[in-house]
Amino acid sequence: MDSLTPAEIVAALDKYIIGQRDAKRAIAVALRSRMRRALLPEDLRDEVSPKNILLIGPTGVGKTEIARRVAKIVDAPFIKVEATRFTEVGFVGRDVESIIRDLLEVSVDQVDARQFEDVRVEAERAAEERLATYILQQREGISPTRRSAAARRGRRGAAAPAVAEQPGVSAEARRQQRQGILVQLRDKQLESEMVEIEVEVAPPDPFDFHEGDGHEAVEPAGRGRRPFPQLGPERRVRRLPVADARRVLTEEEADRLIDWDGVLDEAIRRVEDGGIVFLDEVDKIVGDGGESGPNVSDEGVQRDLLPIVEGATVTTRYGPIKTDHILFIGAGAFNGVKPSDLIPEFQGRFPLRVELDPLDEEALYAILTEPANSLSRQYTALLATEGVTLVLADDALHEIAALAATLNERQEDIGARRLATIMERTLEDLSFEAPTRSGETVTIDAAFVRERLGDLVEDEDLSNYIL
Repeated sequence: MDSLTPAEIVAALDKYIIGQRDAKRAIAVALRSRMRRALLPEDLRDEVSPKNILLIGPTGVGKTEIARRVAKIVDAPFIKVEATRFTEVGFVGRDVESIIRDLLEVSVDQVDARQFEDVRVEAERAAEERLATYILQQREGISPTRRSAAARRGRRGAAAPAVAEQPGVSAEARRQQRQGILVQLRDKQLESEMVEIEVEVAPPDPFDFHEGDGHEAVEPAGRGRRPFPQLGPERRVRRLPVADARRVLTEEEADRLIDWDGVLDEAIRRVEDGGIVFLDEVDKIVGDGGESGPNVSDEGVQRDLLPIVEGATVTTRYGPIKTDHILFIGAGAFNGVKPSDLIPEFQGRFPLRVELDPLDEEALYAILTEPANSLSRQYTALLATEGVTLVLADDALHEIAALAATLNERQEDIGARRLATIMERTLEDLSFEAPTRSGETVTIDAAFVRERLGDLVEDEDLSNYIL
C-alpha cells in the first residue's frame, strides 16, 4: 500500500470498473492519506482522522465493487455490512459493535493465511512424517485406541507419534517400511487409501456469538482455526483418505509452528490502522420524523453507529480494538430521501460525498468488454471448460447493452446487474446443451440476441417478471 500513489490505485481499479472516476479518486486519496498519516510525528498522528466517504448512486453502478476491489489492491481488512441488519439497542437486531468484531475476524484470517504460507513446507514435511507412521501402524494392525493412548502420553513432544514395537519385526525392517511409505506419500501414490489418524478437536468456543447476518467479507483467506489452547482441545480418531488426512495434519502442524500472539498483534494493528468498513444501504436507515414505528429504530441505528464511526474502543475476544482510524465508506441509492435527511451528527461523520453516474448504453457495452473480469470473458471461459468455443460478435454485445439500457429505463434501474440477466437468458440453451456440443464453435450475433429476447423485451408485462 505504501508504494501506491492515488493515480496507481485509480489505474488498478480501472482494470475492473468502468467509469465512476470521482468515486475512485476520492477513495484513492483517502487511502493515500493513511500512508501520509503514518509518516507524521506521533503526537500529530493520533490527531489525524480518516475522511469517511458517502457514495450516492443507484444500485448496480459499482459502489460495492469499488470498495471491494480497493481493499484487495491495498491488502486491507475489509467487511461489507448492510445497515438494515442492525437496529438500535433495545430492539431486535444485531449490535453495531459486531461490525468491528467481524472485521477483526477477517484480519485474523488474512494474517493466519499469510503465516500459513510461510510455514507450509515445514508443516507438510512434519505431516508426512506423522502420516507415514499412522499408515505403518495401521498395516501392522495397531488399533486406534492403542495408538491414541500412546500418542497422549507423549503429545506435543515430537512431530510424529511413537511407533509401537511389533514381535518378530526388527527395528531396521520397520524403518525401511516406513521409509518406503514416505516415498509413496511424496509421489502421491496413496492418496485414495483410507487411514485412521488422531487429530485435535477444539471444544465449542465460548466467545463465538457470530450470527452471520449482514456481513460479506472479501474472499476470507483464513483456515477458520482459532488459538485457544487453554480450552484444552480433545483428541479424536478420524478415518480419512490420505489426501484429506494430509491436509488436516498439515494444518495441525502449521498451528504448532505459527506464533499466534504475533498473528493477533498484527491482525489488530491492521484493523486499527488500515481496516475498511463498507456500510451499505445507509439510505434505508433514514427516519421520517415520526414518533413511532420502525423509523424510530432507524434513527437509533444512526446514533448507535456514531461512536464507532467517530472513534471508540470495542471489546472483542482478542482484546480491545480502537476504531479511530478505520475508514468507513457509506453507500446508498437515496431514492426518495436525501443525504441531508440523515441526522446531522451522522452526516458529519461522512464529510466526503461522491455521486456515482447512472450507466448508459455506452457504459454498459464497456462493462461487457473492457474489464479483466468482464461477463463476456467469464462466459467464454466457462463454456471452454466443456470444449465449446464461444464467439460473441461485437454487434451482439452492442445489442445486449442496448437491451439492458432500455429495460433499466422502463423498469427499476439495476445498473450493470441487468447485463447478467440478459446474458444468462441469451445463452441459456447453449449452457444446457454444452456437454453434448464439445468441439463446436458457436457464434452469437445481434440477430441471435434479438431472436432470443425480442419478444420478451417488447412484452412489458412479461419482461417485468423475466428480465
